[in-house]
Amino acid sequence: MNCFTTSWGDYQLTRFPENPREQLRAWDAADEYLLRHLHGDTDTPPVPLDGTVVVLGDRWGALATALAGASEATQISDSYLGREATRANLARNGAAADAVRLLTSVEAPPERIDVLLVRVPKSLAFLEDQLHRLAPALHAGSVVIGTGMVTEIHTSTLQLFEQIIGPTRTSLAAKKARLIFSTPQRLSAPDNPWPLRYQLPDGIGVLSGRTVTNHAGVFCADRLDIGTRFFLQHLPERQGPVHVVDLGCGNGVVGTAAALANPAAEVTFIDESYQAVASAEATFRENAGPDARAEFLAGDALAAVPPGSVDLVLNNPPFHSHQATTDATAWRMFTGARRALRPGGELWVVGNRHLGYHVKLRRLFGNCHTVAGNPKFAVLRAVKR
Repeated sequence: MNCFTTSWGDYQLTRFPENPREQLRAWDAADEYLLRHLHGDTDTPPVPLDGTVVVLGDRWGALATALAGASEATQISDSYLGREATRANLARNGAAADAVRLLTSVEAPPERIDVLLVRVPKSLAFLEDQLHRLAPALHAGSVVIGTGMVTEIHTSTLQLFEQIIGPTRTSLAAKKARLIFSTPQRLSAPDNPWPLRYQLPDGIGVLSGRTVTNHAGVFCADRLDIGTRFFLQHLPERQGPVHVVDLGCGNGVVGTAAALANPAAEVTFIDESYQAVASAEATFRENAGPDARAEFLAGDALAAVPPGSVDLVLNNPPFHSHQATTDATAWRMFTGARRALRPGGELWVVGNRHLGYHVKLRRLFGNCHTVAGNPKFAVLRAVKR
């Protein structure tokens, strides 16, 4: 746990799930810069936080926690982990459970926004989608301020603010962070292009030529990524009433393929991104039919799945958590899979060869077999003994 010192006070903050060995902080210089500006510590007057204050993209709840005592804020997040971190950090610092209204990125935003604070996300597509969704709630007197590290703010980032919100400028950099200021205007902005639908290629099994839906921010939203394509060509064949989990489901193509290949299967789609879960449900419903059996969960890997209840876990794990490159997410997925699987149940994983997942799986399961491989990817199978 680390202490986040601000003009608003000192806050004990952690990421979620909390890990005493985790060295990554729950905030960065961009969060600090924005709070300093709001408080009037950057040679400008304080920003009035009256009315409806909306915080978009607050990664671990640092902004929401600091503002909980100064305004009635609403946080909009696409991350289940980020949302749970916010809950925990608010409670840890003595804020009431309802001090900040927590909304997901797929829920309807407030109808009126007086102050919009945007933590610039990694995904430009997600920023585009959310600005389109929030712009109608802004008015001439709304204050719109974005924040991010210099490496996260590009010309394309500023263009989105300019096109969707209004005239935009940036601050000087401080500790490699920068602020974005936009003045709301009623613009004839282009329509929101999200969600995006496209046809899958041939040669990938039962999903060949079918349509997939991607909400903004989902990995490889405009095409099938090559790792998933390789995985689809080598999925296990199962028949009968088995419980399959598409873990880290993204747009749901892997779980949907498993469902189409075995209509008797019960498929659970899990991702920590609300946009991903919405994409998976749309993809599944269009291809498997409205009455097909499936469950869609935003969650922390397999934490919400009963132990020993799963026959097969299919997994294409990410190796980024927000901006950090780490194998912590994959490790949680693997350990969660081992707990959720029945004896004899199997975890199938696709990953870049250089990530060395086979070493982790052998350590955890006591076995790991390479099902298929090419110069870039390997499909691995581990069995719970």
